[in-house]
Formats: sequence, C-alpha cells, structure tokens
Amino acid sequence: MVSLVLGPLLRHVGENAVTVWVETDTPCEVTILGRAGRTFTAHGHHYALVLVDGLPAGSCQEYTVELDGHAVWPLPGSPYPPSVIRTLAPGATVRVVFGSCRHGTPDAIGRQHGYAPDALDTYAQRMTRTDIATWPDVLVLLGDQVYADETSPSTQEFIAARRPLDEPPGPEVADFEEYTQLYYESWGDPDVRWLLSTVPSAMIFDDHDVRDDWNTSQAWRERMQATTWWHSRITGGLTSYWIYQHIGNLTPEGLAADRHYQRVHEVDDAGPVLDGMAMVADAEVDDIDAALGSRWSYRLDFGRVRLVMIDSRCGRVLPEAHRSMLSPAEFAWIEEQAEGDYDHLLVGSSLPWLLPPAIHHVESWNEALASGSRGPRVQRWSERLRQAADLEHWAAFRSSFDRLTRLLGAAARGELGGDPASVLVLSGDVHHGYVARALYPQAAAAPVYQITCSPVHNAVPGTIKVGFRAGWSRLAAAIARPLARSAGVARLPIRWKRLGGPYFGNLVATLVLDGTDARLEVERACRDGDGPPYLTTLDSMPLTPPARPRPDR
Repeated sequence: MVSLVLGPLLRHVGENAVTVWVETDTPCEVTILGRAGRTFTAHGHHYALVLVDGLPAGSCQEYTVELDGHAVWPLPGSPYPPSVIRTLAPGATVRVVFGSCRHGTPDAIGRQHGYAPDALDTYAQRMTRTDIATWPDVLVLLGDQVYADETSPSTQEFIAARRPLDEPPGPEVADFEEYTQLYYESWGDPDVRWLLSTVPSAMIFDDHDVRDDWNTSQAWRERMQATTWWHSRITGGLTSYWIYQHIGNLTPEGLAADRHYQRVHEVDDAGPVLDGMAMVADAEVDDIDAALGSRWSYRLDFGRVRLVMIDSRCGRVLPEAHRSMLSPAEFAWIEEQAEGDYDHLLVGSSLPWLLPPAIHHVESWNEALASGSRGPRVQRWSERLRQAADLEHWAAFRSSFDRLTRLLGAAARGELGGDPASVLVLSGDVHHGYVARALYPQAAAAPVYQITCSPVHNAVPGTIKVGFRAGWSRLAAAIARPLARSAGVARLPIRWKRLGGPYFGNLVATLVLDGTDARLEVERACRDGDGPPYLTTLDSMPLTPPARPRPDR
C-alpha cells in the first residue's frame, strides 16, 4: 500500500484556499478535504502539492490525508492535536512567527554539539498546550532550513553507503538524492512535522542550504566550478529546493503561471526538467543582462499585511564590474511588488539589510578593495578576507544596499500607493537577534525596522558574541567609518539605532499585526537541567505608535 514519506506541510494560505505538500513512496492520488491531486515524479521520488479551495474565509477544519483512498495522516497513535487548515479572515489580526538557521534536529545533532533546545521544537510543544486562537497564521523560515555542508552522523552514514567519504565532497551532500536525506531528517522531526502540518509556511534559502559562502563573489564561484563535484551539488540543491521549499511559496495563480510546475506534471520523470531549470538559474549570476529564467523571490498577502521575499543568494550578479545583490530585472520586480495599499510591508531577506554599524563599514570597505581599485595585490588579499570573514551581506553590495534603502523609504513615506503603518525587514543568518530602527533624513510617517532572528537551532562561539557586541559600539563604528571612507565608499544615506538586543541563543520571534498596530516578541528556548524545554521572553516591544484612525477603504 502507498505510504506517506514526508509531510503534510501546510503551505500557502488565503481566505478561501490553501496548498498542502506531501511526499509519497509511489505515484498516487492525494486527497485532502475532498480535493484531489496527482503526484509528480523526480529522480525516483514522488511529490504532490494539493490545492484545497472553496473554503470559507476565517474557517478552521481538521483534515486528513488520503493516498489512493487510504488514510495516512494523522499517524496512528499520534500524541499531537489534529492537524487543521485555518483560512484567513478579512480584517483579522495576523500573527507571523519567524527565524532562521536550523542545524539538524535535537535527536540527530543537538545534544552531541551541546546545543540549547531547538526553538521550533519548543514552540511546537507549547502550541499543543495553547488555545488554537493564539496559533500563528504563518511561519516564515528565513534560510538554512538544511545544512548541506555540515551534516549529522546519521546523514553521513547514509552518504557513506553510497560513496567513499574520503573523496570530495566528503561528508557534505553531493547530489539530489543526498539532499532528500537532509529533508527527511529535518522535517521528519515529530514536533516540527506536526507544526508544519498545521501552520502555513513561507521559506527562502540561504548559503548553508547549498554551501557556506554560496555566491559570495565571482572568485568564490570560479573556485567551486573548478571542483569535480560542484555541478551535481548546485543542481541537486536547486532542484530539491524547488520541490521541497519553493513551489509551496507560490499562490494558486503563481502555480498556474509557472511553466516548470506545469511541465513536471506532463512527463514521467521531471528530474531532467528540473535539473535544466537549476542549471539556468545558477548561470544567471554570471551575466547582468541574462533573462530572468528562474525567480526565487515572491510575494504573499495576508489580508492587509504584505510579505515580499527577496532571494539574496541565487539572484546575485557577481562579476565585479556589475556586482549586485539582485539582477536589474529582479530588483525592478521587487520594487513593483512593494507598490500598493497595505497596512504593513514585510520584506524578507535571509541576509540583514542593517548590520551592526562597524561591521557594515568593514564590509563596504572590503567590497571597495576587492573590486581591484587598489591594484591586484590588495584585491587578492581583500578577496581572501571577504571569504574568510563572510563579508557578503547587503553592506558588501553597496549599490544594492542604497537601492533597497530608497525603496523602503519610499514605502514608508507613502510614495508607492498606500499609507503603511510600518515597514519591517525580517532577516536571519548572523546567529544573533536584534531590532534596529532606520533613521531617514526625510521624515516618514511609517517607522522602518530591521528585525533579525537567528538561529532557531545552532550555537555561537563566545568570541563571535564578543565581536557582534563590539560591532554595535560607537567606538567601533567611529574606527570603521573612516576606514570605509579611505577606500572611496560614499557616505551612508541613512543612520540606524539599535532598540533591542543583541540576543543570543536559539531564538524565535513573533510579530502581532492588528490593524495599524504592530508588536514584536523575541523568545529563547531554554532548559533547566534535564527538565523539558521552554520559551522565555527576551524582549517585547511595540513597533508602531498607538493606532491612528484610518480612512474607510
């Protein structure tokens, strides 16, 4: 009998429709609340994304998953509450939970490395004890959902059964098949599996989803391309990302317009189709004029809350003469999505827009030197520093930083067609959390914040903590600022001040968006001795002034 391998994952949610993702062990028909969809096959694995439409707005229904008429979810004897589908209600409060960087699971890797409890596991466990009315409306995962370059002992056993670990790339994943093992391990975790079955999720990749420093620079890319294993790694990484993460981000209309999604249902094995898509997407970083064949950025609306997710990894242009975080075509698309009428604009970027100021200046200084402006010797030294110190955030793509800064300011000033109450940039990557407010020379009605929450399951060495704390100090910024100016870096178009943090530990953050009000809560997963894990609040703050009257809409 056909079996459920992974899932269900509740993905896109609207007022009247949702999508649900599953992986099965053989081709079959998948039925959820009476709506059915067929699986597609890629490299011997079978997947379905079922559109469950015609639902009442603001409804909540328990659901089961049937494969060829046989019920396979919930699992027999499950200790968790029933999985539910909750549709959005017009005008309702929107709760957004977010974080990034989940390195393995507690069973696979956590205790071995001395990690604190997994924040997502702990959050899921708390949900089972709380009223469904308090559950989040969406979980936003901002990168490093899997670690292809830092595998667990169990994944290394799987790899060793396929190929020698003493040959490149060693214990790192090499291809699509090994990527599937990463997802089985991460999403098969019982707490997270239940969480993802009942809370809609939106995702984007970051470097560890492929490899540390992914697309840092053209020199890094050329070094990877010279290896014997990179082609299968990047192809397997992007193909698996499209299947496991990307298609669930899309709206039903987006799926209908996606030629790759239509094509995979027309062939017996979609593996070659998706591998070709991955190769084209990877090649786009080499050419600023390349046609936008694959756009990983996307937009979602949750009532009057808009999320614009930016691909800050595969969307880059890397040749030094045209270095940019996004191609011109994709940046223009992002700008178009920020137009319109909404109460809150959420901009998702795995990499923070605003860093600790001293670190920002160092990254911009390094970019200027690595461009070759001071000669080849300095350029080579700067490139080595860029890769060794991970100097590749928005600050290291200064022209892109300035363009994003202008876009966020225009949105906050109401120049893009609406009158937002807040503009919030949500990020991860840097293994600590903080809240910073941008200060524009031209006053804006809506506040603009950078909110960073990372990691949900990892660890930060003490020396790194010291470095991040120092990065926020005025003294460090005063030293780094003239360093950047000495390399010809232009003055910053804005300033910013830290309002909260730095927070360390395994973190999860929650935004509560109620009309024009916005509030943030940051929590850390803890454990006392051998007791059960729990979440403790590190910070809670309003992000908007008291609600102001809004015109009838």
